[in-house]
Amino acid sequence: MDGFLLLASLFLVAGVVAVPLATRFGLGSVLGYLIAGILLSPILAALNVDVIALQHFAEFGVVMMLFLVGLELEPKVLWAMRARLLGLGGLQVGGTAAAVMAVAMVFGQPWQIGLAIGFVLALSSTAIVLQTLDEKGLMKSDGGQAGFSVLLAQDIAVIPMLAFIPLLAIPELADLGADAGAHGQAEATADPTHGGGQGDGHGNSHGGEHGGGHGDDHGMELNFVESLPPALRALVTIAAIAFVIIGGSRLTRPIFRYVAGAKLRELFTATALAGVVVIALLMTLVGLSPALGTFLAGVVLANSEYRHELESDIGPFKGLLLGLFFMTVGAGINFGLLGSQIGPILGMTLGLILLKGAILYVLGAIFKVNGGDRWLFAVSLAQAGEFGFVLLSFTVANNVLPTAIADQLLLVVALSMLFTPLLFILYDRVVAPRFVEEQSREADDIDHEAPVIIAGHGRVGGIVNRILRGAGYETVVLDHSSAQLEILRTFGFRVFFGDASRPDLLEAAGIANARLLVIAIDDHEQAVEIVRYVTEMHPDVYIVARARARHDVYELYAAGCRDIIRETFDSSVRTGRSALEALGMHPYDAQRLCQSFERQDRKNLSELAGLFDMNVPAHQNAPYVARVKEMADEQAEYMQSKSTSFWTRHDRGWVPPTVDDVKAESEDNEIEQSSAERAGD
Repeated sequence: MDGFLLLASLFLVAGVVAVPLATRFGLGSVLGYLIAGILLSPILAALNVDVIALQHFAEFGVVMMLFLVGLELEPKVLWAMRARLLGLGGLQVGGTAAAVMAVAMVFGQPWQIGLAIGFVLALSSTAIVLQTLDEKGLMKSDGGQAGFSVLLAQDIAVIPMLAFIPLLAIPELADLGADAGAHGQAEATADPTHGGGQGDGHGNSHGGEHGGGHGDDHGMELNFVESLPPALRALVTIAAIAFVIIGGSRLTRPIFRYVAGAKLRELFTATALAGVVVIALLMTLVGLSPALGTFLAGVVLANSEYRHELESDIGPFKGLLLGLFFMTVGAGINFGLLGSQIGPILGMTLGLILLKGAILYVLGAIFKVNGGDRWLFAVSLAQAGEFGFVLLSFTVANNVLPTAIADQLLLVVALSMLFTPLLFILYDRVVAPRFVEEQSREADDIDHEAPVIIAGHGRVGGIVNRILRGAGYETVVLDHSSAQLEILRTFGFRVFFGDASRPDLLEAAGIANARLLVIAIDDHEQAVEIVRYVTEMHPDVYIVARARARHDVYELYAAGCRDIIRETFDSSVRTGRSALEALGMHPYDAQRLCQSFERQDRKNLSELAGLFDMNVPAHQNAPYVARVKEMADEQAEYMQSKSTSFWTRHDRGWVPPTVDDVKAESEDNEIEQSSAERAGD
């Protein structure tokens, strides 16, 4: 128990310290976890911790991640990916394996060893790639989708690889393994205390890791189809996949309805975990990839009403296990071997990244992954992956790879994974900016003037433009998104590319003769600059400005704008009105109450803008805080007294006011006047 608490403390503290620092410096969370593992490596070695066993446990995070990825994909979307899944993914695995085998044979290795190395290095890191793409918001891009298709194809390809690798066995290695086993048994008999530790950090350590075979790595290996005839094995495998698909669609709803009846959230979480674990176990029993099985289950449940609940329950476990996996990769680097063979190992690592990246780039061109997405596709998958550790163990156990070569390849796989976050940083800072058209395009020559200028034609500016044009007013639109403007021009809109915060472009657009300027751009600082310039140079131009937050209103007010629209204010007031109606208030009363709130809030906003200081945080501005509290009390008192005068109305809808309505209106005016007098005192 003490050992478990110590390990848990080490890994959790290392992650909590390293990941925020790495994220702050723009390195990403994955590299932060890897660095944390490297720093933990000497401590774990001193404590004789079996890092490989921890890594196998943490690999279940990859299984959970693919389950969550499957939840995001509806079956029809997966079907639409079939060309890339089979074509792009299949060519990547086959092409990379063949290229690596050719390089290995050039360096004098037998074709069996070369092909086995090709299998190991053809795979990429599902954990690192998907985590990084998700963090950077690139998962939905064309390059991200192409990368996901290849990763899924690689997971499928592991199954035939595991079946084919034993056929590559080299008899000489089997004889050497038998001799080593006999020698080790003799030593164990002479000295029972020898051989139970971590090894010497070189060959002996990996003899323990690899020599026992795939089953030794995982403790107890469960594969019920291994001894079956091929035809029966295929039938059992198909039956297992069918069970996952049919069972997922038919059994999930009644099971979760039954569990939901207990009204215990932890039971629902346990059920979700049990589902993932059972499916992974079933896939293992029939010799398939657990990650592939849970992915299929996720796709089946993509249309389920329990999808979001499953995501929220599984997500935290996935994140923690992936973090642990990344740290074990960093901690598992054999620095003794790396130090003694740093030149060849770094050369092999960089050579793998370049070779794999070149193959991916060519395949991206063939499958029409264009521009920056093609570079993203090539960069993201250029490393080796976590399944490489499994295949290396399997190849050594089946006498395909010598232990010395496997030791070197372990480092190549780990280092290539370590370099991947750096490749993403290179892509973000060097490659991606070259493909952003907006950064290099010159502003348009503006040859038209209109009484209304609209800065920004997104979801806000677009609606304003449609209303004004529909009412018969001509407009000139300035926007910095060339792709958006090309679409608008096809519909007959008069739009120009350019930065509306540039005074020369405003002058060219006719700001001197304009009656109205609508500022609907996203960048708040640019909006403030525009307001400041126009109020200074063209004070006769009326300005309507968009604001995201209340503090944005104060800054725009200070710059000179007096008509400021908070983009979520109106929808929030409407939501409040619906809430009042849901609580039993008559729609007429709810509408009038919200109108009163809106008038009072706008009045308060003007007063608070004078108290707001941009150089002092709002919660530290004592006069501002005091007045906000007073206004909240005054508004509550005013609204509560106002709403009572309308409860006498009959439920008769929107009709002209009766005598009672007029009387109630008079009472409201008296209350409002009284509140104003108290505020003035």
